Amino acid sequence: MAKRIDVSDLNIYYGSFRAVEGVNVSIEPRSITALIGPSGCGKSTFLRTLNRMHEVIPGARVEGKVVMDGQDLYGADTDPVTVRRQIGMVFQRPNPFPTMSIYENVAAGLRLNSVKMKKSDLDDLVERSLKGANLWEEVKDRLDRPGSGLSGGQQQRLCIARAIAVEPDVLLMDEPCSALDPISTLAIEDLMTELKERFTIVIVTHNMQQAARVSEQTGFFNLNGVGQPGRLIEFNPTEKIFSNPDQKATEDYISGRFG
Repeated sequence: MAKRIDVSDLNIYYGSFRAVEGVNVSIEPRSITALIGPSGCGKSTFLRTLNRMHEVIPGARVEGKVVMDGQDLYGADTDPVTVRRQIGMVFQRPNPFPTMSIYENVAAGLRLNSVKMKKSDLDDLVERSLKGANLWEEVKDRLDRPGSGLSGGQQQRLCIARAIAVEPDVLLMDEPCSALDPISTLAIEDLMTELKERFTIVIVTHNMQQAARVSEQTGFFNLNGVGQPGRLIEFNPTEKIFSNPDQKATEDYISGRFG
């Protein structure tokens, strides 16, 4: 079931460098939250702390709290692998496993989590996940072919199918359309709108029209200068951010004065 995430006093470090500072935000379930802002202001770094992928980088660490439905994701008794199963991630460049078939790509997450299933149940789950990613009709006759043989937009939907196959609560998307053509981009946007019925979705995007089209809430990240930590400057309903933001910096960014 889609879950709510509450972030409080979050500071994110790479070694001794504080990359993101003092984030407080609540992300609502069954909705799309977009994160916008200029390059290098910590949006993707923040996104990766939500499923504990940030700490995979040597020397990277987090201070503060990320709580999902009452569970502290950084609590001493919380297993990061479990967190990453509950909170799936789709990256900027489609990254299907190149040696694996379309079918095996979708099943990969379950295998990694050593979920044992009957072949017929796995078949059903693969089909359901590909249908969920609006890809089934295009690939159902070639499930045994390599995932790398698909077009870029299809590969990205395959990665979404792989992410939703393990039935996470939250789906993080780091600029999922930046490598895609406009038609594929619209297909992914339509898909996000369908998926929010079942998942909490957080998306980092450089495309402000995309944020305006797909999200209910938008967060604007910015930094005061090079070498300064990124900060969440404003977080509001998307309509307000794009029509009547609280902060002048938000308005300047959206109207194209910088970034």
